[in-house]
Amino acid sequence: MKKALIFQGGWDGHEPELTSKRFGRLLEAEGFEVEIFDTLDCLADLDKLMGLDLIVACWTGGNIEHEYVENVSKAVAAGVGLAGVHGGMCDSFRQDTMWQFITGGQWVSHPGGDGVEYTVNVRRGSSPLVEGIEDFKVCSEHYYLHVDPAIEVLATTRFPLVNYYHASNKPIDMPVVWTKYWGVGRVFYSSLGHHDDVFDNSPNAQEMFRRGMLWAAEGKNYAKENGLTPERYENNAKMY
Repeated sequence: MKKALIFQGGWDGHEPELTSKRFGRLLEAEGFEVEIFDTLDCLADLDKLMGLDLIVACWTGGNIEHEYVENVSKAVAAGVGLAGVHGGMCDSFRQDTMWQFITGGQWVSHPGGDGVEYTVNVRRGSSPLVEGIEDFKVCSEHYYLHVDPAIEVLATTRFPLVNYYHASNKPIDMPVVWTKYWGVGRVFYSSLGHHDDVFDNSPNAQEMFRRGMLWAAEGKNYAKENGLTPERYENNAKMY
């Protein structure tokens, strides 16, 4: 049986308890054994993390012991998947740039606040993860992120929609959903999910994240079957 750990907490405005329970139900329906923790101390045991298939982050803001980030880094580099949504993964632990390096992006603004209606444009053919999913509307925060150029973008949204200082720049397509790799591990992120009901109001958002969690959780088996190990990257690990 595959094992997943979800850690939830931080700013309550993102409803971490509700979203973590939702993600737990989705994983249990796929046969996962799921543990949900409301403390970051669950990241202190590297051996436990190494025994997982998936880590799901639902923690907005806050501070974290850098040792815990190092543990996540080592576990994901060895094949454990990492997945998260919205500020629960890419507005976490702002002082720890290694967390941002692992996850692939950092929230910087949501012009217009909550209640902005926008279109999520799915990049057809970009990945089997979005096969059969059409473009869809979302009414929520419109996330502007600083992103790692190495990410593989699966869906975007057009900026600007709200007349703010950034509107004097050219229109751009901001990544909404992406994948990336960390060592031999897989990372999946979606900027959707300001509130838990976003996934009820926009079912495609939930379906993409369900697929993304499963994809990330397959990384360990894929690495094992193909003889992939993180050792090839470890000589320079301390350069960070």
